[in-house]
Amino acid sequence: MAGIPHDSYEPKSGFEKWLHVRLPIVSLVYDTLMIPTPKNLNWMWIWGIVLTFCLVLQIVTGIVLAMHYTPNVDLAFASVEHIMRDVNGGWALRYMHANGASLFFIAVYAHIFRGLYYGSYKSPREVTWIVGMLIYLAMMATGFLGYVLPWGQMSFWGATVITGLFGAIPGIGPIIQEWLLGGPAVDNATLNRFFSLHYLLPFVIVGLVAVHIWAFHTTGNNNPTGVEVRRKSKAEADKDTVSFWPFYVVKDAFALMLILVVFMAVIGFMPNYLGHPDNYIEANPLATPAHIVPEWYYLPFYAILRAITFDVLFLDAKFLGVLMMFGSIAVMMLAPWTDTSPVRSGRYRPQFKWWFWLLGLDFMVLMWCGAQPAEGLVPTISLIGAIYWFAYFLVILPVLGWKEKALPVPETIEADFDAHYPPKTSPAE
Repeated sequence: MAGIPHDSYEPKSGFEKWLHVRLPIVSLVYDTLMIPTPKNLNWMWIWGIVLTFCLVLQIVTGIVLAMHYTPNVDLAFASVEHIMRDVNGGWALRYMHANGASLFFIAVYAHIFRGLYYGSYKSPREVTWIVGMLIYLAMMATGFLGYVLPWGQMSFWGATVITGLFGAIPGIGPIIQEWLLGGPAVDNATLNRFFSLHYLLPFVIVGLVAVHIWAFHTTGNNNPTGVEVRRKSKAEADKDTVSFWPFYVVKDAFALMLILVVFMAVIGFMPNYLGHPDNYIEANPLATPAHIVPEWYYLPFYAILRAITFDVLFLDAKFLGVLMMFGSIAVMMLAPWTDTSPVRSGRYRPQFKWWFWLLGLDFMVLMWCGAQPAEGLVPTISLIGAIYWFAYFLVILPVLGWKEKALPVPETIEADFDAHYPPKTSPAE
């Protein structure tokens, strides 16, 4: 697909011309900032800048924290306390890093569900969607590895439970588990491996983000109507778009500042709200916590993992739970092909809206189930939630695409924009 027609960078000074021939970095920055962007984007398109901020924040604070952290089972817990008590500003760095992970996942979930509602995964953006999901998987891995580093009770037992899942894979499972642990159990080798990988993966995420940005700069941004920008001429494209700078840069910066006010309030007044109190107890392999739970952003998938309490044919419950957990993410990656509707945006799909909002509610219910002990009605509710999650992507989306009657879609982005913001007319003389 050809890019959206727009003004190209033209070097003016002698130095700019010299540099442009050898390294067109200024051209790259110019094309990124001045990229034509649909002019009808709403506030749900702010999460990209929030995610970028979080990625930079996590890398910068993580590098400084790594300078003071000791990846040794006898010293890790004490080194974290050293950071909190003795390092200048260490408490702020650690709380920004820990709560920055939560902000990262809040933003990524908003980003994903926005994409699911507005059909941002549909042609020609399938690769953009797939790369985005790979970023999400890398984030989940990085977050899990980082949760182990404080070497508290929940860190140790969380690592024991999650790495134990790989051991449930028939045949190669025990080999994978031993490779992850660096031995037969969670110990010093495990902590060293997790620290190394936790430091490495953010830079892998940076590379994936670059590919993600490259992909949507090639296809152009989706927008609330799902209608493509007209590309026949620059004059037509200009009617559907505005340049990213200054219009969306200012809007995104304003939204980011509001979010940072809340973020800094959390760090200042309730920095441990999303943490678990057991993680302020040093890891003890001989004392198992009463209820082992992961961080909140893993809870829906943890609930799906625990929802399977029965064997099916030759597959045991533990292995089925692992398949369901990873499968619940895989089905999201299949959305570009399971959604058969010719209409991209959920705004014009009345039946789709009901099923989509039910999916959002299902996600929240699964999150609640993941935080509860697996007893009473919790496993049953988790199983119902897991069934709906899979049914939405594998059954409901294809069936809706065949049967749903969509509302009329605007012919152009310009028409949708003018309908919401009618052009001002000068008063008659």
